Amino acid sequence: MKPSGTLYFFCGKMGAGKSTKSKQLALDKHAVLLSEDEWISSLYPNQVASFEDYLKFSELLKPFLKKHVQNILSVGTDVVMDFSANTQKLRKWFLDMASEVNANHQLIFLNLNNEQCLRQIAQRRKEQPERAAFDTEAMFIHVTGFFEEPEASEGLNILESSGKE
Repeated sequence: MKPSGTLYFFCGKMGAGKSTKSKQLALDKHAVLLSEDEWISSLYPNQVASFEDYLKFSELLKPFLKKHVQNILSVGTDVVMDFSANTQKLRKWFLDMASEVNANHQLIFLNLNNEQCLRQIAQRRKEQPERAAFDTEAMFIHVTGFFEEPEASEGLNILESSGKE
């Protein structure tokens, strides 16, 4: 029997570099990359006007994606998910998804401070002007209010990165 793949997912404040790191990791691991932003923008075009809209559409995606990801893992292929794992509830969803199919998992925690994240968000606004309305300091402060650092008690394989690598 072929071993299951590994599920890789990310935790980090807005602007920590989750999308950038996920793309690189998928290349390095020859893994399937799934981007929440791409799924939401494809399935719900021009419908995300607020953080609350994002949360609503993100929840709608999860039941469909879970079985899809589990099928990919079950055939031995690694999956990198560019989805936020910024709360205990979200991290449990990822952990359950992997454990239900006996797959390994790795949470990459991009532990950057607010100043580092805000600098990267400012740079992203220049590089991707279409994101300027959402990539603001006010939105960063709002979203960061929901952020929960991962803890060992969650039973996760955590790889912490300060963003200096």
